[in-house]
Amino acid sequence: MTMAIENKVVMKAFRIYTLLAREGEVGKELLQQYMADDEVRGLVDQFAREVDCVTLIAGEQLYMIPETRLSPFHMSNEAIKRGYLRANSVNADLYLMYVSMIVLIGSFYDSYQTMEPTRSFIGIEEWTALVNERIAVLKGYSEGELREMEKEFSYNWISVIDKWSGMDDIKETASKQSGNTISRVSFMDSVRKFMIAQQLVMEIGNQEITLTEKAKVIVQRYFMELEYNRGILEFLYQSSSSDEEGQAYAGDI
Repeated sequence: MTMAIENKVVMKAFRIYTLLAREGEVGKELLQQYMADDEVRGLVDQFAREVDCVTLIAGEQLYMIPETRLSPFHMSNEAIKRGYLRANSVNADLYLMYVSMIVLIGSFYDSYQTMEPTRSFIGIEEWTALVNERIAVLKGYSEGELREMEKEFSYNWISVIDKWSGMDDIKETASKQSGNTISRVSFMDSVRKFMIAQQLVMEIGNQEITLTEKAKVIVQRYFMELEYNRGILEFLYQSSSSDEEGQAYAGDI
């Protein structure tokens, strides 16, 4: 009898894990099963850890996301470039993409310790302008300072500056882009599409996007943790290399 119960628990957990592995998420019914049984929940979490993933609950969904690059579910740089950026994209495009995503998150929160967003949505043109402000901050550093920061954060800041500076500063919406024009807004639209596909943002119309519940949970769980990102946020958000320490807040953009 005990073996039958244990096998039932294992199979229930394995079913949830299998769907998480295939879809990346499960809905309300399986979430309730996950929450209702400690043994099931423990097994699902254990299965996830075995593939370097973690589970998280956002709204009425249960998600499984890769925690390290070693996870077989981690999306490689090449996959991102092929799926969301231009055919001739290089690593500098990815660095700029990551910076753009950090700036987007920063636009919704006013400090490292803010657990809830302080705004509801952002338009793509405003987002583009905020990225431009951050790049302008980076330009204020000397090449030597930037190279030192590259060693610390593993971000190629010089290539980020060069990539952004090489794009056309076109003030039209992404939908009006044509031909081979490389514009800042069209690049930002590519980042937007990636974040929508990853269920980090959703469109609410008029070129405006808002954070999803999944994104909010990830921010609360990882983005605000000092051990994960504070160093890079401090560097990116200070207004100059000689600013006072207290100025490194996302709300200062």
